[in-house]
Amino acid sequence: MNENDSEIVAAILQKAGYEWTKNLNEASIVMLNTCAIRENAESKIWNRLQELRAYKTKVRKQGHLIIGVLGCMAERVKEKLVEKNKAVDIVVGPDAYRDLPQLIKAIEADTSYYGINVQLSFEETYADVVPVRINSDSTSAYISIMRGCNNMCSFCIVPFTRGRERSRPIDSILDEVKALRDQGVKEITLLGQNVNSYHDTSDQSTVISHENSKGFGEMYKLRDGAGARFATLLQRYGLQ
Repeated sequence: MNENDSEIVAAILQKAGYEWTKNLNEASIVMLNTCAIRENAESKIWNRLQELRAYKTKVRKQGHLIIGVLGCMAERVKEKLVEKNKAVDIVVGPDAYRDLPQLIKAIEADTSYYGINVQLSFEETYADVVPVRINSDSTSAYISIMRGCNNMCSFCIVPFTRGRERSRPIDSILDEVKALRDQGVKEITLLGQNVNSYHDTSDQSTVISHENSKGFGEMYKLRDGAGARFATLLQRYGLQ
C-alpha cells in the first residue's frame, strides 16, 4: 500500500513540474513514506531522519534540501516530527498528498517555514490520479481500490491514521487495469485495508442483498443496498 501511495505522490509532484530521482545528491526534495503499524517501522524512520539531518547540515551546505514525512506515521505523531528532528519541513498525512506542491512552494519561498497537513478525508481516494510506476520494468503492479477502515479493532491504529472506509468508483479501477495491461503488466494486486468491504455507491445499477450466516447479520447488513461490491468488481475485472 505504501508503494502505491509513493507512486501517487510521484504523480502529483510530476504534474506540478518536479522530476523523480533515486540519487540523493541530485534531489532537492526527499519524501519518506511511513508506516505506523509497528514500533520497528517508526524506529527505522527516526534513524533515517537522523541520517538526513546530518546530510542536510554537513554535506548539503549549498542549496536547501526539503525533507518531508508522509503517511501513517506523519498522521500519528504530527508536530513531534518537526520538533524532535529539527530537519523535517513537511508533514503530510495519507489523505493530503494533493497539498504537497503548495507546501513545497511555500518552503521554497521561505526556508524558515514548515508545513503540516494531516487532515483526514471521508472522500479522498485519488481515483483521478494515475500513479507513476517507480519500477516501470516490473510485470507486477498495485491498484488501490479503497482507503481507510471502519472496523475499529482495539489493537489497530489504521482508522486513526488512514481514516474511514471509502471506495474508488469501479470504472476508474477498470480503466487503470486496462492501462497497466497495455503497458505489459501481467499481475495486478488489488489493495485495500479490507477489500471485502469494497462498496462503490456511485454505481447504483447493482443491487446486492446478502443472506447472512448466523452471527454475521449486523456486519453485513451495513453493506447491503445499491452499489458495486467486491464480487462485482472481480466479475467485471475478469471480463476486461
